Amino acid sequence: MPKKTRLGAVIGNRCPTCFEGKLFKSRAYDLGQMSQMIARCEICQEDFEREPGFYFGAAYISYALTVAMWIALYVALTCFDWWGIMSFHLFEDIPLFLWTGIALLMSMMPLFLRLSRSIWLHMFTKRRTS
Repeated sequence: MPKKTRLGAVIGNRCPTCFEGKLFKSRAYDLGQMSQMIARCEICQEDFEREPGFYFGAAYISYALTVAMWIALYVALTCFDWWGIMSFHLFEDIPLFLWTGIALLMSMMPLFLRLSRSIWLHMFTKRRTS
């Protein structure tokens, strides 16, 4: 069995202590429950409900992911223009940039929310080896 890594646990939304238990109750695109977390890890019983307001800091992580997405979109559209796939000039095609970015952001929102919470929780939890 391959060794579990912290990066794999963060991206896979797994417990920061054992790297196995799930963090969330449902799938990311179950929009009614996308942010509901499991209270404790089913494997190691790590408590995911640290204190009231603990996950407010994840908003900063989410903001950084959103900025990175906008930069990646700009770079991708500019590269498509250079390669001749499509025409894109930022100051001439502002609606294209904005509507593509908004559509991409809305579709990625559940993933960014979960990833930012996972990163935030992993930043404050050490792995226990037993």
